[in-house]
Amino acid sequence: MRVLSTVIMYILLIGIPPNLSVSKAVQFLKGKSSHKLLSEFSVLRKRYWGQHLWAGGYWVASSGNVTDEVRKAYIKNQKPDEPDDDFSVL
Repeated sequence: MRVLSTVIMYILLIGIPPNLSVSKAVQFLKGKSSHKLLSEFSVLRKRYWGQHLWAGGYWVASSGNVTDEVRKAYIKNQKPDEPDDDFSVL
């Protein structure tokens, strides 16, 4: 079986103050994490020389009036789908 593509999604639960825009928070997180990863892993530094480590896009959702405990439990209980070994492309 050959995998044509994989989708990886990471869930990050953060709170930001109302005076900070979501785009600025994402920009900060991507910038700091990129700097940290590239400074610690030379293989990444060589691979992404002159390029961007992270894609330009991001997805954000508001969770409304849900408690932090409910959010954390939801994230903790996320599991990937079981692979379908009988899947084939005709």
